[in-house]
Amino acid sequence: MKYTLSILRIGMGWIFFWAFLDKLLGLGFATETAKSWLSGNSPTTGFLKFATHGPFKPFFESLAGSTIVDWLFMIGLFGIGLSLILGIGMRIAAYSGSLLLFLMWLALLPPENNPILDDHIIYILVLMVLDRSDAGEYFGFGKSWKKTSLVKKYPLLR
Repeated sequence: MKYTLSILRIGMGWIFFWAFLDKLLGLGFATETAKSWLSGNSPTTGFLKFATHGPFKPFFESLAGSTIVDWLFMIGLFGIGLSLILGIGMRIAAYSGSLLLFLMWLALLPPENNPILDDHIIYILVLMVLDRSDAGEYFGFGKSWKKTSLVKKYPLLR
């Protein structure tokens, strides 16, 4: 089971980290090169302005193109992805990743294919399982990270 959870952790980390890389560099998958963050474009505008729907649409549209929202989003993708891949800071990665996914779920409320449940909610559940199972300790640096004085002083960083 620990190996399965490790693979799941690394896979979830790669999902977040890949989104960061694609939006930063415009690798041509979800983001074209000309629309990359490095080309001066907002990594959040497309989704917030054109993909949102439902009761919270006006709120999320108002955030589109905001420099602080762009930075928070990109730092979040990078940090969550790297933490999950390395197996360190699992608690913070799980909670911040869950918050990001929940906000994305709200922006798409109601989901297209199911009135309640979609991949964002499933990913939140996966992150909670990864946090509770100490998945960072296998094929990752979680064991040694847990022993550092910083993490002993601030267990939230575990």
